[in-house]
Amino acid sequence: MASITLDRIIKNFGATPVLRDVSLEIADGEFLTLLGPSGCGKSTLLRIIAGLETQDSGSVAIGVRAVDGLRPKQRDVAMVFQSYALYPHMTVAANMALPLRMRRLSAVQRLPLLGRWLPGTKTTAAEIDAEVTRTAKSLGIGHLLARKPGQLSGGQRQRVAVGRAMVRHPAVFLMDEPLSNLDAKLRVQMRAEIKELHQRLGVTFVYVTHDQAEAMTLSDRVAVMLDGELLQVAPPQQIYTDPDDRRVAEFIGSPKINLLEAVVRERGLVDVAGTVLAVDLTREPGSPLTLGIRPEAFHLTDHGGPGALTGAVRLVEHMGSDLYVHLDVPGTDHPVIARLLTERAPQIAPGQTLHVGIRPERVLLFTRTGQRLRGEAASSGASVTPIREWAR
Repeated sequence: MASITLDRIIKNFGATPVLRDVSLEIADGEFLTLLGPSGCGKSTLLRIIAGLETQDSGSVAIGVRAVDGLRPKQRDVAMVFQSYALYPHMTVAANMALPLRMRRLSAVQRLPLLGRWLPGTKTTAAEIDAEVTRTAKSLGIGHLLARKPGQLSGGQRQRVAVGRAMVRHPAVFLMDEPLSNLDAKLRVQMRAEIKELHQRLGVTFVYVTHDQAEAMTLSDRVAVMLDGELLQVAPPQQIYTDPDDRRVAEFIGSPKINLLEAVVRERGLVDVAGTVLAVDLTREPGSPLTLGIRPEAFHLTDHGGPGALTGAVRLVEHMGSDLYVHLDVPGTDHPVIARLLTERAPQIAPGQTLHVGIRPERVLLFTRTGQRLRGEAASSGASVTPIREWAR
């Protein structure tokens, strides 16, 4: 097992910056996910850790050892690729055994005819076969060892790729979008298997994905990246409920967070979309803000007024236990999406006027440039005018 330290990594492809001064500490045994849209630099960062790419500046350490000058095979890492990278002419057993044969047998011992008669070859080959069989059984693919990749399903090929990495007993597992080629049902199954694998092995995992469901369910911590920058590194729940940046809040969550433009009315009160809302904030009257409101922060009310939005129902999406209601609210550029309980589903239809209250403790506050604003009123000791008093 080993920790990973990235110190001020910069990488450019020609005149295009890909990684901008990225620093990150990954703890020994941690499952960390690099999350971001395509082109944000997450796969490049993973390849730099593996030694498949060289950074323009900065350093990489695995454990206590700087690895900047080391080749990939000297870094004690194993990488699982999006494409599986299995040899189609080899059996499952041969694919899994390949990294062990390359490490434990000399070039002469690997020769197909002469090698088997050299001293020690049979003993080492038997040890490799035993390790492959043991690993395959732990992954539930012991019965597939004689097959070739073309005879396997996508999930089975993914297990073979993971098994090939496991047999080496690396200090670090690196996974680059390993589930993106699987269908939705199989992705859910493989997510659980990868999580169980990490818990069983206890080694460091660095996982790259653009899928926030994978990041939120698998990770000890999530590192959100955008345009080569590391925006926030935190546990999944904190990333969702307490984002540091508007860009993080927008990227995490499905449906996306509602962003509403607001103006400070007076201390502790803001005007937003035709209503007034109490917030934990002290800013000068007239100061512009952006309010971030998750769909689940709304609840149905019987009437409008302070602390509630009123709008016409544009669309209702039934999602089993919940439904998503899209509202056209005056003063907003986009429909406001509220997540409500299905008990009210028969009563909600397009064209209907609906009132939804806002839970003020769930509102996120941002400057117009995207910086998060936190608890200014509480920190300054100023009081907040209760909204019920303002409404009298």
